[in-house]
Amino acid sequence: MKVIDQTLLEKVIVERSHHSHKGDYGRLLLLGGTYPYGGAIIMSAIAAVKSGAGLVTVGTDKENIPALHSHLPEAMVFSLQDQQLLKEQLEKAEVVLVGPGLRDDAFGEYLVKQVFVNLSQNQILIVDGGALGILAKAHLSIPPSQLILTPHQKEWERLSGIAIEKQNEAATASALTSFPQGTILVEKGPATRIWQAGKPEYYQLQVGGPYQATGGMGDTLAGMIAGFAGQFRQASLYERVVVATHLHSAIAQELAQEHYVVLPSQISCEIPKTMKKISQKGN
Repeated sequence: MKVIDQTLLEKVIVERSHHSHKGDYGRLLLLGGTYPYGGAIIMSAIAAVKSGAGLVTVGTDKENIPALHSHLPEAMVFSLQDQQLLKEQLEKAEVVLVGPGLRDDAFGEYLVKQVFVNLSQNQILIVDGGALGILAKAHLSIPPSQLILTPHQKEWERLSGIAIEKQNEAATASALTSFPQGTILVEKGPATRIWQAGKPEYYQLQVGGPYQATGGMGDTLAGMIAGFAGQFRQASLYERVVVATHLHSAIAQELAQEHYVVLPSQISCEIPKTMKKISQKGN
């Protein structure tokens, strides 16, 4: 087991170049928020923008667009029913997050299939929420893109076949061998572990707690992971995912000193300030 330390945080979260522009910080495409789960993709998008993503585009139910724009005017948004625009956005994106608030139904399965068919090896794919359930049951061919999976314990049970009570380090290491080399797994739980297929060791969070047990927490984490994946290229993708996951729980732990329960939206509000502190320490 590897511990996440200050050195790793400072390696990933660095000050921005004075000569950079929004195109340097990731072109993200977030897909989800089908009825009645519209809030999930909004929380993911807010977390991605607050994490520093350069350009964020969201595909969601048409009815969800006004709500998303009212919360986050910084994001571009389109209807998931617009198949031509979906295909165009899939081609443009550097990072694709699919699944937050995605209903596990015929349309959800169609959407996940479209994502899997259209992605290339130079793109990053994050599979979260409803898309994990669809992946587990639909037996889809995994695309050649860089793959990140973010299951909670029940979702990991469906994906891996390992019952929750039998989920441990050895079982996860064995299950990961059936995924493409380099696949990153964020195994969410009371002690979240972050793995990469092909690496013998894993990182385990030393922060976080039951104050995070509320709806939208995973959606916010997925958005943060997407935001970090699109930038900080001086570090490996694995390191970026590890630091995003750590930061999510570290902020929650700090907020929990004054709050009985920590809301995902509270975490997102603190992301830029926390990242600023880390980037300044690294100088």
